Amino acid sequence: MIIKEVAVENFTQIPEAIANGATRIELNDNLAVGGTTVSRGVLEEAAKYLGEKQVPLVAMIRPRAGNFVYNDLELKIMEHDLFTAQQLGVDAVTFGALTSGGELDEEAMELLIAASGGMQVVLHMAFDMIKPELQRASLDWLVEHEVTRVLTHGGALDQPIERTIPHLREIIEWAGSAIEVLPGGGINYQNYQQLLEQLPVKQLHGTKLVPLANVKTDWR
Repeated sequence: MIIKEVAVENFTQIPEAIANGATRIELNDNLAVGGTTVSRGVLEEAAKYLGEKQVPLVAMIRPRAGNFVYNDLELKIMEHDLFTAQQLGVDAVTFGALTSGGELDEEAMELLIAASGGMQVVLHMAFDMIKPELQRASLDWLVEHEVTRVLTHGGALDQPIERTIPHLREIIEWAGSAIEVLPGGGINYQNYQQLLEQLPVKQLHGTKLVPLANVKTDWR
């Protein structure tokens, strides 16, 4: 079975997404800027609802829009949000921390991974902002630190996913069975079958993987 992970904004889109075939939910606020962390109240109600539906919930942990270079205060906020997600029974969390030089911020990632105990950890599309020559080593680091999967477009988001398929295949080959690769960015309910024919994966991510009303973003 193909896992359709649908990125939704706030709680309001969740019932419609599930009714239309979503099999995993990534919960965000502010999807127009790539997603930020929702409030505790939204997260709590989403966890309850999806728990009843037996649909896994992935919570975005991102304190602001912009880059993924975080200072100590921002990391403290993210750590607190991770503890909250853990308390509410969230299945998985997605985050990413980079250095200003385009490397994985291993110290920050170790802090955030440690705060995620009991939940699956996903590195989101911050992966695509790591220098290309460092991506394979970064993937190895994530495997060593028991990260469950990587969400990736396979290149810059201003490129259609059809052009990034060669690099996506390369990432999938690097990963093998050690870590899951979750393609995303520009995948929708009209083109996902075609992509499945070209990529050896059983899960996809997007805001439009199932039909939804009033989706405000085109790139996820």
